[in-house]
Amino acid sequence: MKVRTGFCISVSMLLAVATFPARAAEDAAKTDKTVSTADTAFVAMVSQGGMFEVEASKVAKDKAAQQDVIDTSFAEVHDHELVGAKLKSIAGSINLPFPTELNAEFKGRLDALKALSGKAFDDAYIKEMEVIHKADGAAFAKEAKAGQDTDLKAFAAETVLIVKRHIGSLHAVPLPTT
Repeated sequence: MKVRTGFCISVSMLLAVATFPARAAEDAAKTDKTVSTADTAFVAMVSQGGMFEVEASKVAKDKAAQQDVIDTSFAEVHDHELVGAKLKSIAGSINLPFPTELNAEFKGRLDALKALSGKAFDDAYIKEMEVIHKADGAAFAKEAKAGQDTDLKAFAAETVLIVKRHIGSLHAVPLPTT
């Protein structure tokens, strides 16, 4: 059997090379575009809300009394870490800053939760999750309809469904009446 040596290019490699200039121009145009003030505010708001939900839900794993609250916290961490990673990617592609830590308001709210445990924690955690989901849900719905950046607009339309599911889940958690 004779072995051929030399340079071999696959069809997929040829396509990648052939489309590289177009993709590079598209990427350059995307990063050079101006992002609206509303889109920038949307990213700033929901990134903070999402980080807060993740951090508060991590606390819930240790502080909550009810299994339903603990289960809810696991879903919150899972979903919002994925949503946050996607938002961070989109923000990076349009050169928007993405926060890496909570602002002072959310740090204070998180500290207040950390000071609680048991039923008091459960009540406060569920209330916080309802408040943040309501605010973020409204922001996602608004961005999905009126956003200027097509990627952020599509992201918001997709994510508002997750927020609605979370809101429904929060209302299903039975809190004890003691």
